[in-house]
Amino acid sequence: MNEGSSPSPHREQGSPHLSQPTINTRLPLLLAGLLSIFPACRKSPAPVPRAAAETGTTTESSAPPPSPAPKGMVWIPGGSFMMGSDDKPHEGPVHKVTIEGFWMDETEVTNAQFAAFVSATGHITSAEKTPKLEDFPPEVRPDIPLDKLKPGANNFKPTAAPVPLDNPLAWWEYKFGASWRHPDGPESSIEGKDNFPVVCISFDDAEAFCRWAGKRLPSEAEWEFAARGGLSQNRYAWGNDLKPAGKWMSNIWQGEFPVSASADDGHQGRAPVKSYPPNAYGLYDVSGNVWEWTADWYSESFYRTGPTYNPLNTEPSSDNPQGMPCRSIRGGSWLCNDCYCEAYRVAGRQETSPDTATNHTGFRCAQSPKATAP
Repeated sequence: MNEGSSPSPHREQGSPHLSQPTINTRLPLLLAGLLSIFPACRKSPAPVPRAAAETGTTTESSAPPPSPAPKGMVWIPGGSFMMGSDDKPHEGPVHKVTIEGFWMDETEVTNAQFAAFVSATGHITSAEKTPKLEDFPPEVRPDIPLDKLKPGANNFKPTAAPVPLDNPLAWWEYKFGASWRHPDGPESSIEGKDNFPVVCISFDDAEAFCRWAGKRLPSEAEWEFAARGGLSQNRYAWGNDLKPAGKWMSNIWQGEFPVSASADDGHQGRAPVKSYPPNAYGLYDVSGNVWEWTADWYSESFYRTGPTYNPLNTEPSSDNPQGMPCRSIRGGSWLCNDCYCEAYRVAGRQETSPDTATNHTGFRCAQSPKATAP
């Protein structure tokens, strides 16, 4: 096995194991999900008509925020909305959900914020830990070279020429030495990028930060309600037009994917937080830039079977293309475009294994209002 091979002992679509065993974070868990959602190119996507039984208007609580806003957070009023989409099978069915109000970080957690956490706690991220042989299924351990058990993270790698979009392994590699400090490989650095979103963060890393900060990860329902910004069943956080008045509203891929990015939106790769307009709730980058971890275990049946009041899937589920428990991520990233992924839509969702660290995934925190004394 060489650096650049797929970092997972698991085969795409949840089959038992790759014939070529690999290490650490499980990239195919992300990639196989992408295979199931990429659409044909749609340069001018239009809202999908819905039956009357599946339509509804977002209603917001009129209760004022219970306290002054915590630093860097905005109040999400709570209320009822139609969650999900008919665009892709794993985003439906569209269903009515009600959530309580909560606070949410206005931006994705930045390098500077994560550095303060690491300085205070000594936290070592998943990508910085050396994989152990016992982490792998017994049947593949004899084939794993011990000198390849090295820390690292999944990195996007542009292809030299156009490739079929049914094999994401063509543009991803497991990069030894990649971590939040060196998100694009050991030669890269976050120096001078304090206000960029931190990436190469696993679910466990995100949860650890939230606990330290006295916060938590948002649920999928909270995340989607907040991202919609009070709008009813719109495709994007700002409406139904990808480029209103010809203006890019988020950091996504332009150009031929995965060969070259034209950076028409002003950024090639990750962008500093607050580079694009916020939504109506004051949230930045809920579309594109980097994927964001949520608190839910991912399930493709939860929208049909879960509760409609403050839903949160707390049960590990194998009801996904990977056939093994994964967490839900939201928002899409700078790699999404209208020919592939398209998860910068507010209903877009993806499954990813909790130990996965990639250079296009970060997080933001939420916080429940503090209970008042009787």
